[in-house]
Amino acid sequence: MTFSERMRELLDQGVAASMEFAVKAGAKAQELGERGVLMLEIKQLEGQAQKVLSRLGNETYRAFAERDQASIGRDAPEFKDILAELATIRDAIERKETELKNRTA
Repeated sequence: MTFSERMRELLDQGVAASMEFAVKAGAKAQELGERGVLMLEIKQLEGQAQKVLSRLGNETYRAFAERDQASIGRDAPEFKDILAELATIRDAIERKETELKNRTA
């Protein structure tokens, strides 16, 4: 094997290795991007949950202070919808967190 043939072979191996690295780096970047999106979605859902919890607290205050109710129940119309919304958000957060864990593993 001549020197130029050896150099061409080394160059070809280097190009192949560079291509393989680029493919792996691209896949990793996409994975990190997808994980980042999931983390952002979880934070947005948590923000929604905080707003709904605030509404729940406000409604609780109104029931006791403004309507002079002695007790409240989860089946009361003003609470039932809020609690259902919180349950939906909680389920969405749990699904996203599971998906994030699966991407990490």
